Amino acid sequence: MDSPNTNPTAEDESQLVSRRIQRLSLHLTPIPNSFIRDHHQLQLLTCARVKLSVNTALLSDFMRGKHRGIQEKVYEYFKSRPDLQTPVEISKDEHRELCMRQLLGLVREAGIRPFRYIVEDPSKYFAIAEAAGSVDMSLGIKLGVQYSLWGGSVLNLGTKKHKDKYYDVIDNLEYPGCFAMTELHHGSNVQGLQTVATFDPITDEFIINTPNDGAIKWWIGNAAVHGKFATVFARLLLPTHDIKGVSDMGVHAFIVPIRDLKTHQTLPGVEIHDCGHKVGLNGVDNGALRFRSVRIPRDNLLNRFGDVSRDGKYTSNLPSINKRFAATLGELVGGRVGLAYSSVSVLKVSITIAIRYSLLRQQFGPPKQPEISILDYQSHQHKLMPMLASTYAFHFATLHLVQMYSEMKKSHDDQLVGDVHSLSAGLKAYVTSYTAKSLSTCREACGGHGYAAVNRFGSLRNDHDIFQTFEGDNTVLLQQVAADLLKQYREKFQGGTLAVTWNYLRESMNTYLSQPNPVTARWEGEEHLRDPKFQLDAFRYRTSRLLQSVAVRLRKHSKTLGSFGAWNRCLNHLLTLAESHIESVILAKFIEAVQSCPEETRVTLKLVCDLYALDRIWNDIGTYRIVDYVAPTRQRLFTNSQNT
Repeated sequence: MDSPNTNPTAEDESQLVSRRIQRLSLHLTPIPNSFIRDHHQLQLLTCARVKLSVNTALLSDFMRGKHRGIQEKVYEYFKSRPDLQTPVEISKDEHRELCMRQLLGLVREAGIRPFRYIVEDPSKYFAIAEAAGSVDMSLGIKLGVQYSLWGGSVLNLGTKKHKDKYYDVIDNLEYPGCFAMTELHHGSNVQGLQTVATFDPITDEFIINTPNDGAIKWWIGNAAVHGKFATVFARLLLPTHDIKGVSDMGVHAFIVPIRDLKTHQTLPGVEIHDCGHKVGLNGVDNGALRFRSVRIPRDNLLNRFGDVSRDGKYTSNLPSINKRFAATLGELVGGRVGLAYSSVSVLKVSITIAIRYSLLRQQFGPPKQPEISILDYQSHQHKLMPMLASTYAFHFATLHLVQMYSEMKKSHDDQLVGDVHSLSAGLKAYVTSYTAKSLSTCREACGGHGYAAVNRFGSLRNDHDIFQTFEGDNTVLLQQVAADLLKQYREKFQGGTLAVTWNYLRESMNTYLSQPNPVTARWEGEEHLRDPKFQLDAFRYRTSRLLQSVAVRLRKHSKTLGSFGAWNRCLNHLLTLAESHIESVILAKFIEAVQSCPEETRVTLKLVCDLYALDRIWNDIGTYRIVDYVAPTRQRLFTNSQNT
């Protein structure tokens, strides 16, 4: 018998290449069951550690919730319109026009009208935005600029006259608009905005002016090409008869036309500049706006929280500039809620691609045996499995945030408003930072093939990167969370009522202050680590310890450095405190989801929840060891539990 030829022919090499390309494409294109039956070599490999079966259909229904129908409608529309699918290679200008056509098609052809749900059913709005972002992240952001920012500012900051005039034309995209808050010199510090709106009592108009280059509105979505109107945030100046000449009433919002409705030409006094090609999201036309004595009617003031009469008198139900400013920003918190929710969606896509590839990709193996899936390697599991667990955890936490936000929009309860404000700040900061880091890990986990543009990691990473900055810089948002925690800490000792999200602090702080080493003696084995009460107690203990210690440090340093200097001296400590608190909230919501999920999926979700909790504890094991929360002889139990 002739020995087999060990040198592959050109035809054999071609078949190998073709087979490899087919394998790499699996995570982008679902495989029909009939195709899988006939091509066994293309099936996802069974991971060596599988010990249970998962009812994926039931789990999917539970995860996707009541709005999966509207999301499927979005996906089906774009599947039916290949001309509206974003190609891998596309220029900035082409991408902008395509993105606008995508939005027009979604609203006018598919009949999906997100605007009505901004107030009516925010959870449905966020579900639509998530689906649109999965098609093209630029589409999701452009949809958000039109409806959540431009449209939302009219609904939330305006009154009936504004809704009557603008609702329909915003809804059907006849009036594409912008949200002009950020300036070249002021982003996070909104109270420092310099654009001014001076009331002219003679003509009954406001005069919008950009006093210097630093006050140019910058990075304004929809401004460079498509926008016809802008909600402009400016300092409201009223003429007075004293030596000052004007009275500054603080930052207010104004509707300012920027382009002619018929010719689309820039209006007199308005200068528009293109911000150009960006790192990502190039389907969104960001621009810069400058105003030179642009006159608008007095009715264009969005006057829910403050109004100006015909004779120039200012009225408001809120007594101070700070209270009006807080109320204004409080109505705009939906943007942060949406970003946290959308960031989880990006994480879902990236971890799915990475895990599917890792199941397909085979490298090395025992001597004289077939190669094994790279996901069977412990190192690869430690890269991806905690990330998968975090994705589930973030899903339930942001879903809880959306529910809280929806309830807030109905009830307008002051305590709930404050709770949503802080939780949205914390989750937006924590989730977007985690997702940004995870995108790089997912790309690396897919080796060289992950570097191909078609596999999406590059576009996902570039498009998502700005999520850490807009709607509030993450470091600034975490400081807001820390400040609220310290406020709650003071309330605790003054006998006040804690906000819902911070209720756990009362019992946890009492435990920490009375028992320096509260749980070491209760450790018995690995089953104890899987007890949700132990896991949540550990998270909350850490937060309480950080809160108490930073309060002591701030009090000490304030005596010599003042309040600002003390805050800056303790800043890293404060950021760690905020992250610890957010992790506690995330775990609490994950545990609740495990308890409420269908019974057939509970064992699976419980394992994922355990992995999330134990991974976080292990990542900060030093903190627990310092106070003997974890005895040295018990540390190995963590690695054993994580690896099983």
